[in-house]
Amino acid sequence: MSATQSPEPESGRPHAASHTDRLRSEPLSRGAHLLVAVYFAVALLYLGWRPTTFNPDALAFSLTVYAAELFGFFLTLLHLFMTGRLTLREPPPAPPGLSVDVFVPTINEPVELVRRTLLAAARMDYPHVTWLLDDGNRPEMRALAGELGCHYLARTENTDAKAGNLNNALIHARGEFVAFFDADHAPRRDFLHRTLGYFDDARVAFVQTPQDFFNLDSYEHRQAGKGRRVWMEQSFFWRVIQRGKDYWNAAFFCGSCAVMRRSALDGIGGVATGSVTEDLMTSLRLHKRGWHSVYHAESLAFGVAPADAGQYLKQRLRWGQGAMQVWRREGVLFARGLSWPQRLSYLATVFAYLDGWQKLVFYLAPAIVLFTGIMPLTELDIEFFLRFVPYYLLTFLVFEEMGRGYGRALLIEQYNMARFAAFLMASFGFFRRKLRFAVTDKALGADKRSLLPLVPQLAVLGVNFLAVPTALAMHARAPVLPEAALAANIVWALVNSGLAAVLLRFHRGRSRYQRREYRFPVPLPARLLVAGEPAAFGTIDDISGEGFSFYGRIGDVLSREQILRVDIFMPTTVLAVDAAVRSLRYGGAAEARYVKAIGCSFKWRDRDEQDQLAVFLYGSDAQWKINRFDERVPTPLQRLRRWLGLLGPEKPAAVPRWAPAIVQAAGAPAMAIISIGAAERHLIALRPLPAGAPLLLSAYTRRGVTRLEGVVDAGETIATPTQPMHHYILRRKTGMDPSTK
Repeated sequence: MSATQSPEPESGRPHAASHTDRLRSEPLSRGAHLLVAVYFAVALLYLGWRPTTFNPDALAFSLTVYAAELFGFFLTLLHLFMTGRLTLREPPPAPPGLSVDVFVPTINEPVELVRRTLLAAARMDYPHVTWLLDDGNRPEMRALAGELGCHYLARTENTDAKAGNLNNALIHARGEFVAFFDADHAPRRDFLHRTLGYFDDARVAFVQTPQDFFNLDSYEHRQAGKGRRVWMEQSFFWRVIQRGKDYWNAAFFCGSCAVMRRSALDGIGGVATGSVTEDLMTSLRLHKRGWHSVYHAESLAFGVAPADAGQYLKQRLRWGQGAMQVWRREGVLFARGLSWPQRLSYLATVFAYLDGWQKLVFYLAPAIVLFTGIMPLTELDIEFFLRFVPYYLLTFLVFEEMGRGYGRALLIEQYNMARFAAFLMASFGFFRRKLRFAVTDKALGADKRSLLPLVPQLAVLGVNFLAVPTALAMHARAPVLPEAALAANIVWALVNSGLAAVLLRFHRGRSRYQRREYRFPVPLPARLLVAGEPAAFGTIDDISGEGFSFYGRIGDVLSREQILRVDIFMPTTVLAVDAAVRSLRYGGAAEARYVKAIGCSFKWRDRDEQDQLAVFLYGSDAQWKINRFDERVPTPLQRLRRWLGLLGPEKPAAVPRWAPAIVQAAGAPAMAIISIGAAERHLIALRPLPAGAPLLLSAYTRRGVTRLEGVVDAGETIATPTQPMHHYILRRKTGMDPSTK
C-alpha cells in the first residue's frame, strides 16, 4: 500500500507481535543478561530482607525510606523493560509526489533565530510548503516570511497555546503530511527524504527523530576540556529510551523534528489541547486508536538547548506537569486501546517525574538522622552492608550497561539534583485542571548569574553540611548514634553536599559565558588580506554570525579595530567578507612572543552574506563529524574486557589542531584542512578526492609551508546544508623535509 493511502487502522488494540516481528533490534550481550540476572537476585535478597530492619520507634521514617527504595527498584524494572531491545531502522526511500506542509510555530523568539530555521526548512530537498505560524502576530515575522517565500499565518487570539496555533494552521494547510519544527530547530536538507518513506506502511501515524542541539555549551551539555567526549543530559533518552519504546510501538511524538500523517491527526481531532505537553497527549491518543509510530534515530535537525538553569528547570517543570495531566485525563496503565508494553512505556514516562519525591527522601534522610539521632533502621551491622552495598553498586552498573554508553550515572545524578524540586512541583499538576504554557527562552545571552533557581540545591548543601559538625558535637557530649551509624550517615550527608556543590560549581562555570551567539568549532580554510601585506593562509574557527577566530601566520602588523578582508573557503563558494579585529591572542614566551590568533567580528555588507554563512552553519552535525565528538563512553563490561586485554586501547580523545592545505589531486587543486601535531593525519577536503591516487599537499602553518605527499582511501562524507565535505586519513607515501617559503 502506498504512502498516499491512509485509512485509519482498526480501533482495537494492535497486536504487539505483529509489530515487533518485523523489527531488527540491537542484541544485548550475554554478559549484560548475566549482569541483569545477578542484579535481580541481589535486589530480591536485599529488598525482601529490608523490612526486618525497620526501627519500630520510628516506623514512619523507616517506611518512608523503604518506599523510596522500592520506587527506585520499580523505576529500574521499567528502565530494563524499555532498554532490553533497541530498534535498528534503515529508512525506506521517500516516494515521489507526496504533498507536505512544514509548520514552524513561533511566539516570541528572536527574528534571527527564526530566520535560520526558515532558511533551513525552505531549502529541504523534498518539495513542500513552509508555513510560519506566528502567535506573536509580529510585523517583522510577516516581513520575514514574505522575504523567504514562506506562507505566513497569525491568530488574533492565542487559545490553547502551541497546540491551538498548530490546529489553526491545519485549517488552512492541505498537505497529506505535516512536518513540525520548533522555531529554533533547523532541519537538514534531507530531513523529508529520510522520513517520508516510513509512511509506505499505512498504519504509521508519525515519524519522530531526535531533538539535537547545536549549542554544546548549554546547561544540558558536558564536555571534558577540549576533548572529544561531549555528552548531553538527553542523550540517554534520544539514543536509548526512544529506541526501546519504538520496539514496542510506544515511541512518542515530541512536538518538533517529526512528520505526521494528516489523516491520523484529523482522526483524533487535531493536536491535543488541554495540556502543556500537547505532544505526549497527542501520541497517546494516536496509539489508543491503533496507529503505529516510528522512531528514526538519526539526528536530522538541530536547535537551541536551554542556556541556563532557570530555563532548563522551567522546561522540565512544564514537561512534568504535562505528564501529570496526561496521566489524569487520558489514563495510562488501564487505557483502552493500548497494548501492555505500550502501557508500561507510558507509565515509565509519567513515573519518571515522580522521581523528585524519592530524591527528596534521600537528600534529607542523613541530615534527619544526624540532627535527631533517630534511625530508619534498628542497627547498621555487617549484614546490612553486605546486602546494601552490592545492591546499590549493581543498580549503577546495570543502569550504565543498559545505557549502551549513554547512561552516565554520575552526571545524571547531578541533573537529578538540579531538577528534583522542579519535579516535586510538577507532580502537583495531577491535581490542577488548568496550567499555563511556559515558553522556554531560546536566547543564548540571557542572564545566568542568578542562583535563585538553585535555592533548593543550596538548601540541600547547607542542611547536609551543617548536620555533620552538629552530629559530631552531639556525639562528643552524649553519644546517641552508634559509631557505625554516625560514620555511615556522615558519609551519606557529605555525598549529598558534594553532589550539590558540584552542581553549583557547574552553574557558576556556565554563568561566565555571556556571548549572544554560539560559536561553532568548525574549522575552515581561509585567506587573510591586509593592505600592503602578502595574503596569509590560515584557519578560521569558533564561527558565529557575529565573528570568528583566525589562526595562521599573522605577523605583527595588525591592531585592534583594524578592518580586514577575509576569504572563507566553503564547499560551494568562497565567501569574501570584511571583518574588524577585536582581540589579539599571543603565544610563546616573553622573549619570543607572537600573535597566535586574532578574534574578529564580521562587518556584513549585505543580508545575502550573512545568510550564506548561516545556511552552512545551522542544520547539520558538521561540528560533530569534523571534531570526531562522541557521546558514548565504555560500559562497565567493556571496561572490564579492556582491563582483561580482550579489547584494544581507547583512541586518544583530543580534538586535533588544524592547518589549511592546498591539495593537488589529478592536476586539480582542492582546498582542505589537515590535522597537525598528531601521528594520524586527518584531511578534510571541500571536494571529493580520488582514492589511491597520489596527492601533493601544501600545508600552511605558523612556521611556513610544509610539503607532503600521500594517498587516501575512500573517505567519510560530512553532510552540510550546502554541499558535503569529505574526511580522509592521509597515508604518507613519501615524507619530504618541511620547507618554508
